[in-house]
Amino acid sequence: MVTAIVLIKAERGQAVDVARKLGEIHEVSEVHSVAGPYDLVAKVQVEEYELMAQVITEQLQRVAGILSTETLMAFHTYKF
Repeated sequence: MVTAIVLIKAERGQAVDVARKLGEIHEVSEVHSVAGPYDLVAKVQVEEYELMAQVITEQLQRVAGILSTETLMAFHTYKF
């Protein structure tokens, strides 16, 4: 499983709507509202690395209300 963490800035007053729309995307496994410079954090998981570009550049970027994103690719997942 390939995982990315996407930091999202939403238009003012649109964070809840953006979160709901992101939740409709199959590859988005979690969406969190957060404090700080970003409004939302989404966890994206795909079976193959090549699919990540499609999800990030085609599906996430089409969600109305997103101002900007920053994508962090995960190398390893640790659980303690």
